[in-house]
Amino acid sequence: MFEPGTGPAADPAGSHHERRIRSFQPRRSRVTQGQRDALHRLWPQWGIDIDGLHVLDLDTLFDTLPPGSPIVLEIGFGMGEATARMAAEDPATGILAADVHTPGQGNLLRLAEEMGLTNIRVANGDAIILLREMLAPGTLSGLRVFFPDPWPKKRHHKRRIIQPEFLDLAATRLAPGALVHCATDWEPYAEQMLDVLTAHPAFENTQPDGGYAPRPASRPRTRFEGQGLHKGHTVRDLLFRRRPAASAS
Repeated sequence: MFEPGTGPAADPAGSHHERRIRSFQPRRSRVTQGQRDALHRLWPQWGIDIDGLHVLDLDTLFDTLPPGSPIVLEIGFGMGEATARMAAEDPATGILAADVHTPGQGNLLRLAEEMGLTNIRVANGDAIILLREMLAPGTLSGLRVFFPDPWPKKRHHKRRIIQPEFLDLAATRLAPGALVHCATDWEPYAEQMLDVLTAHPAFENTQPDGGYAPRPASRPRTRFEGQGLHKGHTVRDLLFRRRPAASAS
């Protein structure tokens, strides 16, 4: 679909890494002309293919920010509207936004250009490979997982991204004090998230009662969220903090 170097690769990790159960399912939908144009023009500057072959230097990647600026990883950003708004409201923080949805990648790049944002980088591919192979320990200031696929059927629960093994990996890449912010409108998944995060020794709930958090003003309400609320769904936010290494052992 794109000439080499002008857009996201179809399978950036290729055969370099093991085949395993994925927490995501690539969606095939039409790329608009505006999204395609943004991908062609902006991908070489702001896009990263998750190939798992090198460790990213985040200061170099976010060269528009002062060295040592906080960097947050967002996994699964949909069409990117909320990501762009969060980036606009917090321009001192870099957002490394990972997804596999080509229209969403193009739309987020388009929004970033239109809004004059320079603190967004778009990563294409498997976020697990990004965390494990391409990010150095302790380099992230936050992790956001908003409305991940709930995989509602019981036989698919193993595909849910918020699992003990995922948190083991994420904990190694998060700096002490880093905030993990999850949100879902699927109540059974919210309960699992709360149980798994509460049980993990590397994280502590920011809520004194050990429950869900009110939606922070920093997380914009998305169109997808509005659709869920219209259907009567309850949206749950979870805010956990990375403990210092000594207290996480």
